[in-house]
Amino acid sequence: MQVAPATTRTATCSCGSVSVTCKGEPAKVSLCHCLACQKRTGSTYGIGAFFPDAAVARHGETRAYTRASDSGHAVTFHFCPNCGATVWWQASRLPGMTAVAVGAFADPQFPAPQQAVFGEHKHGWVVVPE
Repeated sequence: MQVAPATTRTATCSCGSVSVTCKGEPAKVSLCHCLACQKRTGSTYGIGAFFPDAAVARHGETRAYTRASDSGHAVTFHFCPNCGATVWWQASRLPGMTAVAVGAFADPQFPAPQQAVFGEHKHGWVVVPE
């Protein structure tokens, strides 16, 4: 029996200076409506794909910004110093996991979110699939 090769995906910042290569499928994909994610993305929500740290190879120089999440846990975001795009982050409540901005993969076939959080901040016109 032949085993299919593991999926490998690469996410990059807008200018291409920062990238992460992720092996395998994400452990989870989460859509976040919190106000901080809205500010970070400039959109009405953020979407992160969570991978085990060992499955993520990071490339390029980043700057980091740490803030408390709405649940009170520290989250450190890594972004490109040239174009400012956030590519990946780590949440203290999920040790051993790296979240990657789904939009940074620029892949319309990327797996859909399995959960949405902080729905109390969802914009009324946003429709999230069940």
